[in-house]
Amino acid sequence: MGDYPSKKTRISSVFFTDQIFSPALSNDLVREEIYCIIMKQLTDNKNSVSEARGWELMWLAVGLCEPGTLLLQELNLFLSSRSHIKLAAESLQRLEKRKNKSTRKVPPHLEEVEAVQQKMLKILHEVHFPNGNDETFEINSSTTAADLCQEIAKHLRLESAEGFSLYIQIGDKSYSIPDESYYFDFLRSLTTENNAKSKSQKKGEQGASTVSYEILFQKKIWVETIPGDDLQADLIFHYNQMFPTYFKGYHKCNKEEAAQLGALVYRVMNGEDESNLSQFPEILSELMPIDLMCEQPTQEWTDQIISAFHKYKGKNKEGATVEFLKIMSTWGTFGSEFFEVTQVSESNLPGKLILAINENGVHLLDLKTKAQHMRYPLSKISSCKSDDSSFVIVLKSSLDTDVEFKCLTKMGYRMQDLLSSYMKLIN
Repeated sequence: MGDYPSKKTRISSVFFTDQIFSPALSNDLVREEIYCIIMKQLTDNKNSVSEARGWELMWLAVGLCEPGTLLLQELNLFLSSRSHIKLAAESLQRLEKRKNKSTRKVPPHLEEVEAVQQKMLKILHEVHFPNGNDETFEINSSTTAADLCQEIAKHLRLESAEGFSLYIQIGDKSYSIPDESYYFDFLRSLTTENNAKSKSQKKGEQGASTVSYEILFQKKIWVETIPGDDLQADLIFHYNQMFPTYFKGYHKCNKEEAAQLGALVYRVMNGEDESNLSQFPEILSELMPIDLMCEQPTQEWTDQIISAFHKYKGKNKEGATVEFLKIMSTWGTFGSEFFEVTQVSESNLPGKLILAINENGVHLLDLKTKAQHMRYPLSKISSCKSDDSSFVIVLKSSLDTDVEFKCLTKMGYRMQDLLSSYMKLIN
């Protein structure tokens, strides 16, 4: 394994590892045979290049799956007796991390293969947060999304990781990683699919090609989220995810609330510093949605926001952040993710709508007024589905046929994932 030179063609680093490990992941006997062959290759091998390739394969193998009980004992002894070899010691540690975990579903990702080939065995990734900050975390072959979520939550001193999710951002699309999925399994499957759709692999290149991506960590499921209960979550996530939805004008908001929120946004930005108040009305557009600004003269908004600013005297940036969220949390659309769609099912509804999804169900909102036309509670939804151009909600019905609400959107994949996640909570 790994002994023979290949033809000079553009071959991805994972081309050969795919051929070796794909059969082993789905067949126990092949898995046992692979381990036996690797150990044989590493026993009294006079060819240093062949031996080096063998250790690379061993390192990859123990990150994917365990052999059966009897062979596992032999493998442990084999690695322990060679612990003076760096990759043997590393493989033994990886085998221990994999203990009692399920077998990976797909062969190693390109990052794993290149890590062992380049002898840079720690795979580090930046994880981006909604407040614009990022932190670096180690991801190994047996890391699940839940593992990394817990590690990040602990590092950020959050009260809990519940409701948070990892996302892979590729271009303008982001995909939530299921908690139980191995990070590199999900990434490999996603990037392979992305390559297939974009036809990005050039002629003559074999195996997986690289795809540029980022890792995001965000609040996904907003259930019983009470502002003030977890200040760290409020400051890093809740405010920075909710403010954009307010600023885009997706929520129904009256003038009094808008003035209060504008004053609080100012305090989040400036704290107790009053010097920037002199910049009104120029900064008004930074504090509230454009559509609300049109509801009354600029000077009235300026007077009301400055008055509200003084009423909140003593509120520092953190206090203003929590107060902002407390006002928003009284709205039925708090914690929602919003999608602009074209519905094709209800003749009595406008064609273009805003569809919001949160713990209260699916809200159909007027595109201009943000008034709620209809709401489908989670308890009334049977299932949902999507394709590249549409999203469909299947409603529970006493009729023999399904009742469906269909809308046209390119965000169906994300809507299906989010709604399905909320539905799991009540099933």
